[in-house]
Amino acid sequence: MKRSRHLSLRASRIALATLLLPACALVVGMAHGANAQPPEPLLRLPPTVGSVLPQQPSPQRLPGLDLPPLANPGGAGAINNPLPNSSSPTLPAIDPLPPVGATGPVVLDMPYEALPSASDDGYLTPGAAFPEGFDDLWAPRPWSWQLMPNNLIYTSYLAGPKEPRFGTVWYDDTTPPPYATTGHEGWLWDSTLGGRASIARYGSDPVLHPQGFEVQIEGAAFVRLDPQDERDLRSADFRFGVPLVYGVGRWQTKLAYYHNSAHLGDEFMLKHPTFPRINYVRDCIVWGNSYYLYDWMRLYGEVGWAFFTAGGAQPWEFQGGLELIQARPTGGQGAPFLALNGFSRQELDWGGNVCVQTGWAWRGRRSEKLYRIGFEYLYGSDPQYQFVYKNQNRAGIGMWYDY
Repeated sequence: MKRSRHLSLRASRIALATLLLPACALVVGMAHGANAQPPEPLLRLPPTVGSVLPQQPSPQRLPGLDLPPLANPGGAGAINNPLPNSSSPTLPAIDPLPPVGATGPVVLDMPYEALPSASDDGYLTPGAAFPEGFDDLWAPRPWSWQLMPNNLIYTSYLAGPKEPRFGTVWYDDTTPPPYATTGHEGWLWDSTLGGRASIARYGSDPVLHPQGFEVQIEGAAFVRLDPQDERDLRSADFRFGVPLVYGVGRWQTKLAYYHNSAHLGDEFMLKHPTFPRINYVRDCIVWGNSYYLYDWMRLYGEVGWAFFTAGGAQPWEFQGGLELIQARPTGGQGAPFLALNGFSRQELDWGGNVCVQTGWAWRGRRSEKLYRIGFEYLYGSDPQYQFVYKNQNRAGIGMWYDY
């Protein structure tokens, strides 16, 4: 019990520090974003625009430009269009400029896929898939009504232990099991089966970072198996929610409702009949904010208040964190990522847990689909709410898929 209280106190201090640092930076970033002028729309020249070069006495290349030699006056390729009041019967040949390539900052100097060819009005067509607009992710674009768009204004937190997605983690927990006061828990297997999707939006429709008003749904089952004991089902938490989202520029906010309930596994109850099952339930209202200091750096924080609780749950919870990840499509080579999340809850005397993830990520080209593999470390309260008062000190490997 002394060790458990010691772990809980340390977890509380770490969780609060993790929440306060991103919260301060988030407030500064939002204030800066509120005072900043909105970016001008990104203008692109159509690839067919040419440049009229002056007539040269002999064929030659201009320094610094890889252009073909000028056509001889009056020869093949010359334009037979006499100028008024001019004795010259021809104009010099017109050579097209090279196509404009992709530009923009890239995290850790990792390359990203170039823009595909597109018409010059591709940026102005609502719902157009081309061009993607990877040069300026935050440029204002036309708004329109969209039903079930292919991306999200407010995305799930990468290291959040209760965020809906497809994911699985194999880890070693050094704390005692929930039915004992001593010993080493050993290997466990946690999986998340769910996702977050947009139902309707009035806003823009780029491939990355759309802006506007959006209605989302989210849901997931958080399942724990014991691979050391016939892969028995330890517990399962279930979550469903409806976020209302607004995003403009680099800032996003959400007002959401979610329901979370915790359930003990049948096999675990049969093998440990004296273990006290609890009916842990939260019906919660959440207000969250997210801000991108850079294309590849996101800060976020949220506060939740549960209007119905059971099984030892209490109303208030706080969450915050930091994410570093490539903002643009990565191609096959992928890119590194780092994510930090802190979670604090009232029923734990404002203790909670801290989760760190790092590894390699791949981002899709036609959507915000994101696949990651890497290392996870979690310290503090168990994210499975049947074991709400148990601490974990765990490390392992995992994979996560957001769509």
